[in-house]
Amino acid sequence: MASATVESYVKAVYRLSRMQGDQAVTTGRLAEAMGVSPGTVTSMLKTLHESELAYYAPYEGVRLTPAGERLALRIYRRHRLLESFLCRSLGLPWDMVHEDAERMEHHISDFLIERIDDYLGHPTHDPHGDPIPAPDGTVASVNSRPLVDWPVGTRFRLVRVTDQSPEFLRYLTQSGLALETIGSVTVNRVEAGIVVVEVAGREVNLSRVVAGNLLVAPLDSPPAPDMQDYSASEPFLNDAPLRDAPRTIR
Repeated sequence: MASATVESYVKAVYRLSRMQGDQAVTTGRLAEAMGVSPGTVTSMLKTLHESELAYYAPYEGVRLTPAGERLALRIYRRHRLLESFLCRSLGLPWDMVHEDAERMEHHISDFLIERIDDYLGHPTHDPHGDPIPAPDGTVASVNSRPLVDWPVGTRFRLVRVTDQSPEFLRYLTQSGLALETIGSVTVNRVEAGIVVVEVAGREVNLSRVVAGNLLVAPLDSPPAPDMQDYSASEPFLNDAPLRDAPRTIR
């Protein structure tokens, strides 16, 4: 069984590689994402290589092996199902679930995860719109692009948020931009650095950076059956501390 640290590194390599078009991830890029020194990363990458979870060569970077990819998808499945459970069953809003799911994902059994999946009705997406990998590792796709890429006049549904920091999610909640929000692009000015959308009869001004973190689908695209608004759930607070997990990226 992989340790929490190994799982965190595998998860980080998987995400960074996907962000770079399935290219090898450099030691420096991984160190930055994990918040550790390059020397610490190099030591762990050697461990992953010896465990046949990754291919690693100095000065070339790291890629996951098929076994490493299966482990990464298994961890993402745990994490996103846990976030869904915390939102749906315990009433936590979407800006409060990541850190707890991050800690629990390394210690929950596969048996319990599958029971949670059954209990939730086999959701396909988590509270932030991220796809939940199926038990066989397949991942559902949605026809979506960043809001910043759509021209004026486009009617859209908000289907995924890529910046999942608590501050950003609370900003979206205050702006009325929850998952499945329907709106239209009224202004998209590159030279001014702004995108303006109309939502529920009012205009919301966004920077192009913010709009780049919102993935939207054309209004005629069918929604995922389990998509819900988790942006303003009734808070359910639990002050009992959980054991800290190694820092990872989302």
